[in-house]
Amino acid sequence: MRVVFMGTPVFSTALLQKIVDKGYEVVGCYTRPPQPSGRGMALRKSPVHKLAEKLAVPVFTPKNFKDPREIETFKSLKSDVAVVAAYGLILPSAILEAPRLGCLNLHASLLPRWRGAAPIHRAIMAGDLETGVMAMKMEEGLDTGPVAAQARVAISPDMTTGELHDELSLLGAELMGETLDSLSRGEVTFTPQGDEGVTYAQKIDKSEARIDWSRPAREVHNLIRGLSPFPGSFFEADFGRGVERVKVLRARVEDGAGPPGAALDDKGLIACGVGAVRLLRVQRAGKAEMSAEEFLRGCKLAQGDALAV
Repeated sequence: MRVVFMGTPVFSTALLQKIVDKGYEVVGCYTRPPQPSGRGMALRKSPVHKLAEKLAVPVFTPKNFKDPREIETFKSLKSDVAVVAAYGLILPSAILEAPRLGCLNLHASLLPRWRGAAPIHRAIMAGDLETGVMAMKMEEGLDTGPVAAQARVAISPDMTTGELHDELSLLGAELMGETLDSLSRGEVTFTPQGDEGVTYAQKIDKSEARIDWSRPAREVHNLIRGLSPFPGSFFEADFGRGVERVKVLRARVEDGAGPPGAALDDKGLIACGVGAVRLLRVQRAGKAEMSAEEFLRGCKLAQGDALAV
């Protein structure tokens, strides 16, 4: 089959590689345009863009599909199917209908739970015990299309979004690869999604990243691991050099009681509304990630000291 691939972040790269490894003819790769990044704000190509060039796949980077010429370019590729994974642009009906067999999307949740932009983050932040990946046929609604295949993954109590992201990326590549094989044989059956259990995974807002120590420890822990490593939850405190923002990348729920935000010992045990969390991995502004032990050698947090709530 002639395949058009559409994706942008690291999550999508394993799938592009899988499609090429399987021998499908990837006639074009659509990804978001290079974005300014870093101190010099130099334009940087997306991870998918870089991989596609390495694989000698033609790359297209439209800002959107409002220009009829972009739609004509897409149609000229005469694809049998388009495979989409975290592309980042809304596809109009003219694009969805162009491939002979339609557009397949790899979505990182068990639909209809967590439709939308941030399903991995939201599943962990909500304390879900299970998630997965789904290969589905795209339609104009937001992740509403019928499902061809799925694979499930348990979410362990301390798993971070980064860890789950990597597992789902590889699992999704295998699942979509198998789905393409079935599609090429005419053996795919699409099952409509149910109407119950619909939730939406809204894009993560910066305001959500501040840790609210008045929440129960389990909720604080879920926030920390749900936003780790990016964008990273944080607290603020004055360690003698003015108020400093510190990201918390890994923590552990422990027993403990005290005023929310208060240090219960000198080793990073912080009281929450109910229970406490132990800081394990943190990152100071402009610094590399470090253990809480190393952090506390330079930033004293004695028993009874209070973090901003």
